[in-house]
Amino acid sequence: MELLISTMMQGFIYALLSYGVYITYKILDFPDLTVDGSFPLGAAVTAYFMVNGMNPYLTLPLALLAGAVAGLATGLIHVKLGVRDLLAGIITMTALFSINLQVADSNLAIERSIDTIFTAAPTAVLGDLSLTYKKFIISLILALVCKLILDWYLQTKSGLLLRATGDNDTLVTSLAKNKGSVKILGLVIANALAALAGCIVCQEQRAFTSTMGTGQVVFGLATVIIGTTLFRRLSFVKATTAVFFGSILYKICIQLAISMGLPANLLKLAMAVLFLLVLAAGSWKGGAKKHA
Repeated sequence: MELLISTMMQGFIYALLSYGVYITYKILDFPDLTVDGSFPLGAAVTAYFMVNGMNPYLTLPLALLAGAVAGLATGLIHVKLGVRDLLAGIITMTALFSINLQVADSNLAIERSIDTIFTAAPTAVLGDLSLTYKKFIISLILALVCKLILDWYLQTKSGLLLRATGDNDTLVTSLAKNKGSVKILGLVIANALAALAGCIVCQEQRAFTSTMGTGQVVFGLATVIIGTTLFRRLSFVKATTAVFFGSILYKICIQLAISMGLPANLLKLAMAVLFLLVLAAGSWKGGAKKHA
């Protein structure tokens, strides 16, 4: 039970990353690799400020801000400088690797004596629950709050413009709106969420490593595709809800592989293979539907 709770908790945290990838991949149709840099950026900022005595809850908005700046950089490179979307993300991701090293070196551990959002005073309201259950509850609350805020935003005028930009940017132009500005806003929101996920992972693991962002785009894409594929026939299920459950299912699949004896150094390979299987299954279903 402890293992299941811990695995689901990881799914809740990484759902924040998946929300961001959902915005770029599904809404904007933008292959954004910035996530591999903005995720560890949120962790690096968090580790640095917590080691220097900052309240752990204040690192949440700081990580959001750092990720938003990373997304803004990618957006400006793409929109203002005319660099292709994929290359713009690669440029920012590469730059962020050096920035993260400058902020927190290659590794930075948070001592046990330093409180995190899971052990700080406000968490005392959860009573005598074990640390694992506290992490579970707080992660779930953060994931649901971000989901509800994102659902609300996508129903606003700005959110509808964001969705229209991915579907039909000509329509956005005809409405006298700058599609480039809308893309930049989407990238800002997406990478802010990715950095927030990095912030929480850093506090959960009490450490930052320079390589923790490797493969996060693959994870995010896989969870989005898993969720939207499983729930696409259920029109009443919102896309963010599908992504939320996709993140949990993906983490459970990885944990099952580890429990069956998969070596830790093959974890990224397992993630890539699972992602490939999900893509192949989606393509096969799409092809079968056309033939039918």
